Amino acid sequence: MKYFYLLAFFLSTFLANSQETLILFKEADNFERQLKDIEALDKYKQIIAIEPANVKALIKAAELNVALGGRELNKVNKRLYIESAMVFAKKAYEVDAKNADANYAMAMVSGKMTDIETENKKIVQYVKDVKSYSEKALAINPSHAKANYSLGKWHYEMVNLMGLKKVAVKLFYGGMPDGDLDSAIVHFEKCKSADPYFVLNYLDLAKAYRDNHRPTQTIDILNKLVKLPIRTADDAALKAEAAKLLDAVQ
Repeated sequence: MKYFYLLAFFLSTFLANSQETLILFKEADNFERQLKDIEALDKYKQIIAIEPANVKALIKAAELNVALGGRELNKVNKRLYIESAMVFAKKAYEVDAKNADANYAMAMVSGKMTDIETENKKIVQYVKDVKSYSEKALAINPSHAKANYSLGKWHYEMVNLMGLKKVAVKLFYGGMPDGDLDSAIVHFEKCKSADPYFVLNYLDLAKAYRDNHRPTQTIDILNKLVKLPIRTADDAALKAEAAKLLDAVQ
């Protein structure tokens, strides 16, 4: 009888936690739709406090920390957001290394770490990690929109590396990586097919077409981009940048 009561207690606790988690996910989603990233992040943190191994919440927390860090002008605060994102992404990967979303999260945050890291060897390792985790995610799910974006972005950035980051990569990578615009475009296009409302992907795809001397495709993508709905707190600024680029290329 004692074991029955213990089982009933644990079951009721599990069900209560599951119900609370569902409510918190709904609240977080509503905040994201309202472009309130800080409030949404707080909800995902509450979910993680209840379920530390909840991969979806961990990945969402990583994404929102990256987004908030990207808008932060203070270098210290930016670093805190990006490093927090890495903590959440690593936890998601530790929970399920065969999860495509977890691998994408590691690729995404590794890319952002290259912007704040100052040690050359670490920069190069993060550059390698973007590619390797993106490829792992795509091996699991070839149609993963954001993993395709991450790998496309890697190719694009390897073509456009400048300054100290380029010096570091050439020195410690053993030569320049084999990034190319055609591969960037292929992956950006795959991302667009999988997620036709991902504004940032459209902008980088347009830039890749521009740099690849394909003006017709550049203009076509930008015209589609400026008509996309705003779904994230960054989309309005990205659409404004696209409008300026469209004026410049027409």
